[in-house]
Amino acid sequence: MDPLRVAVVGTGNIARIHADSLRQLGDDVRLIGAVDVDADRLAAFADRYDVPARHSDLTSLLEKDRPDLVHLCTPPGSHHPLALACLTAGSNVLVEKPPTLSLAELDELVEAERKSGASVATVFQHRFGTGALRLRALLDSGVLGRPLVAVCHTTWFRNQAYFDVEWRGRWDTEGGGPTMGHGIHQMDLLCAILGDWTEVSAIARQQARRMETEDVSMAHVSFANGAVASVVNSLVSVREESYLRFDFERATVEVTHLYGYGDDDWRITPTPEHAGEVLAAWRTGPSGVRSAHRAQFAEVVRALRAGTPPPVNSAESRRTMGLVAGVYASAFTRSAVRAADLAADSPFYRKMEGNGPRW
Repeated sequence: MDPLRVAVVGTGNIARIHADSLRQLGDDVRLIGAVDVDADRLAAFADRYDVPARHSDLTSLLEKDRPDLVHLCTPPGSHHPLALACLTAGSNVLVEKPPTLSLAELDELVEAERKSGASVATVFQHRFGTGALRLRALLDSGVLGRPLVAVCHTTWFRNQAYFDVEWRGRWDTEGGGPTMGHGIHQMDLLCAILGDWTEVSAIARQQARRMETEDVSMAHVSFANGAVASVVNSLVSVREESYLRFDFERATVEVTHLYGYGDDDWRITPTPEHAGEVLAAWRTGPSGVRSAHRAQFAEVVRALRAGTPPPVNSAESRRTMGLVAGVYASAFTRSAVRAADLAADSPFYRKMEGNGPRW
């Protein structure tokens, strides 16, 4: 088969991670175009990665080069209009998190997918490391028993200078603080393991940083399978850590990392009576793949070459985005919020901040 023709929109820091990861896929892909409004940044990126087509706007790229897949590596506020343009032109889209600034925008992309036949996927790479794949397989097999309790903590640190960048810490450009832009990766993995959430009770605070959005949120989440989870998102935690813990009937499974995990970052503690079966299943599961961009990109390319929608699809992204919206809705209305409460008549459907935060 011919290589998948890929283009990158936005050529900043995250785009270099995308390009390096695409290179690792070898002859399955070919980076044929790049777009950036900054000519010098575009030239540096294109020269580094030997990109033949260089454009100052997306329309030109779509009309002249017609890529099979477009990687959106631009700030969050631009994702929705750029993804719509790609879908309208018939190009598949892989967008950095968050995919949009609201559930309403995401649903517009879902409708555009239906009309165009092209697909939107979100970069949630933590689903694709072999530790997470092993956990999901053991849960599906019944070896672990029922999920009971989970912990999902993204405790990171960003100083005030980080938020002094013009587009950061704003609802209209980022859609939220650490709940939307940082902890969303761990929250997505939480949902990928535990499934649909049903209700959330949360608080959000401006603890230390000067900006529009929160710098801390905390939530209690109930899931349709009966599990409950504690979720913490912070950007004021000096000792940084990403930590997920899943307590099942027959074992506790944990992962501790920062921006990406490997197999050695996972721990499993079985009950004594189930230790043999649980540990044997854990040891024979998939191994050797870190939760890096390359792992997801390989699956996206495989799916598109097979003619199937790429992971993580819009429906999967919407579940995670719904939980983010639920955290904000609960925090700002100071009440428990069900997934069903976030329908089109909710102010939190149109904007993550709803009618405005109550600090």
